[in-house]
Amino acid sequence: MENYLQTKGRIFDIQRYSIHDGQGIRTIVFLKGCVLRCRWCCNPESQEYGIQTMMVQGKPKTIGRDVTVAEVMETVLKDQTYYRRTGGGLTLSGGESLCQAEFARDLLRATKAYGISTAMESMAGLPYEKIEMLLPYLDTYLMDIKHINPHKHKEFTGKSNELMLENARRVAESGRTELVIRVPVIPTFNDKPDEIKDIAQFADKLPGVKKIHLLPYHRLGQDKYEGLGREYLMGDIMPPTNEYMDMLKRVVEQNSRLTCQIGG
Repeated sequence: MENYLQTKGRIFDIQRYSIHDGQGIRTIVFLKGCVLRCRWCCNPESQEYGIQTMMVQGKPKTIGRDVTVAEVMETVLKDQTYYRRTGGGLTLSGGESLCQAEFARDLLRATKAYGISTAMESMAGLPYEKIEMLLPYLDTYLMDIKHINPHKHKEFTGKSNELMLENARRVAESGRTELVIRVPVIPTFNDKPDEIKDIAQFADKLPGVKKIHLLPYHRLGQDKYEGLGREYLMGDIMPPTNEYMDMLKRVVEQNSRLTCQIGG
């Protein structure tokens, strides 16, 4: 057993049989810790690296546990048959996987050693050196681009976006992984046609990028805020209608050469 299988990380969930966040049937590993504080985040329990207690259906639940790569792989390997049949595999999510870059790298490396496809859902908001560590073992980078305007980005997420946009360019120019751009469509933040158009045109200029996913806002994580004793700042915001999402999809298609889909 090689040393990298003993690398430790902190996760808060593993979800099997997912058909989102990458091709085919996937196992999603959710890592603790994030540098953003997006107002709409559906996994607020992911934001803090520390282990927390969250009330779930009236009972306290411990959120976060420390595991080795080898321990996670025991779960990942249970579904190899499904991965082979569907082109699925492992997806890292969070939180932000780059906050635990060594653990993420070694988990991807262990997965690739079994010939299983890898993906990561991330907003690329940390130094490029952390991304570069993962690229040799990453098949698909599902990268969030939430807004082009740095001031509005900071207002709704707590951080500006210059580093994220620069990292998107660098990942695309490296040609080392399939880069798919994902846009969480959030009313009052980035759901105007011009805002989606700006993101589509930026993504269209990234070398090798062919796909963009529009992810409609939902309120499925609202109860988690109450369970953590936090205020949910988006409580008055209604999710976009299917018709409105279809209109934004047409905006992307009219202003770029990208293949656009709703959901991801």
